[in-house]
Amino acid sequence: MSAISRYVLLVLFVLVNLVAFALMGVDKQRARTHQWRVSEKTLFLAALLFGGTGGTIGMFFFHHKTKHWYFRIFFPLLAIVQLGIFGYLMQILGKH
Repeated sequence: MSAISRYVLLVLFVLVNLVAFALMGVDKQRARTHQWRVSEKTLFLAALLFGGTGGTIGMFFFHHKTKHWYFRIFFPLLAIVQLGIFGYLMQILGKH
């Protein structure tokens, strides 16, 4: 059962981070073409819902929101905390 739980947790973690990464790319593209934008609340919500790693990678990959101090500080901080929690959960699920 724990192997399945670890697999599900891994898949969910990857999916949430892919969504956060994609949102950064979509918003950057919309900014370039002067279209309706993804709100900063939505970007932060994706990061808070364990998408901090994907959001951080997307921020630097797309060079998007890097001038905003609150993105530069909080996205990587969220990523570090979330990776720690994720690693801990994977370890706990591996012991059972």
